[in-house]
Amino acid sequence: MERTGRAAVLNEPGEPVAIEEITIDPPGPGEVLVKLAASGVCHTDLHVKKMNGMGMSFPIVLGHEGAGYVEEVGEGVTHLAPGDPVVLAYRAPCEQCPACRRGDPRRCWMALRPKQRLHRKRDGAVCSQVLRCGTFSDYTVIHAKAAIKMPREMPLDKACLIACGVVTGVGAAFNTAPVWPGAKVAVIGCGGVGLSVIQGAKLAHARQIIAVDIAPGKLEWAKQFGATHTVNALDGDPVAKARELADGEGVDFAYEAVGLPQCIDQAVRMLAYAGTATHIGLPDTGASVSLDLADIDTGVYWNKVTLRVCHAGDTLPSNDFPLLAQLYLQGKLDLDRMVTQHIGLEDVEKAFDLMETGNVIRSVIRF
Repeated sequence: MERTGRAAVLNEPGEPVAIEEITIDPPGPGEVLVKLAASGVCHTDLHVKKMNGMGMSFPIVLGHEGAGYVEEVGEGVTHLAPGDPVVLAYRAPCEQCPACRRGDPRRCWMALRPKQRLHRKRDGAVCSQVLRCGTFSDYTVIHAKAAIKMPREMPLDKACLIACGVVTGVGAAFNTAPVWPGAKVAVIGCGGVGLSVIQGAKLAHARQIIAVDIAPGKLEWAKQFGATHTVNALDGDPVAKARELADGEGVDFAYEAVGLPQCIDQAVRMLAYAGTATHIGLPDTGASVSLDLADIDTGVYWNKVTLRVCHAGDTLPSNDFPLLAQLYLQGKLDLDRMVTQHIGLEDVEKAFDLMETGNVIRSVIRF
């Protein structure tokens, strides 16, 4: 049965977000139709808007940080049933790429995707879905293996954050570059992802967590979420300050959650010998960074640096999403304070504006 609903849509490059009526096809084999309950407004959605679709065809239904209830299952889906609460994963392993075939689904090259089932009602145009999700919508259709069942007691306006920002940050500290107990950690950029890295490092029993940002408000948030020290990058050289705080030797792990080349360079230079820098933030098109190889203290060669890249926390959603939900329910993972405000679907453009001021961790749409 075809359904109708509303969605926040980018209709053309350079235009503001529009609320459009859409029609939703029934789910096909291996797919599920989800009625959204909540969706976080992630910086990636703003990036899609600013980058004129980031390669996707218009119109585009925004959103990828969603949670809701299964409304209908497609042929062959047996692990989910209507009414199940789920969080939507945008990187469910494909099971076919070289990484999956060698038994390393956390490094999956491709993600399972549904067929395009959303249409702009006024002209029938097929809608692209950001990161195969499209969660700024009353309904969406995704691959069934990308719908991860949640405990009934898990509030979905908190669970939706697991889908991207939280699993990316916590996963960076758990999976991409696993923090060991007693490690010294620096986190550059204390937005939603950076704060989640801080929480992950704390859960991994890091001895020292140094938060670096240029916004005093974000540094205050960082302390609330577990940072032991803060560095305002506008007050002198943040690399020198971080190394000084880390016993004058540098940190074992530095996580860059901004996407700016200079922040990646800073992360590398903050490292102690044989340390690991992890690049998380989404870079702009054409961005590049030059790294010093030969400096005896901070150069890549002499300091035996490892540089890694984190995509979505290198998550295995079927394993990691329930784990993060359980950590929340046990009071070990703070998702409540990650939600700065609840908004309606029509407030997405305002949420983007607020995001650019830096005065929000997450706006969450309630449907």
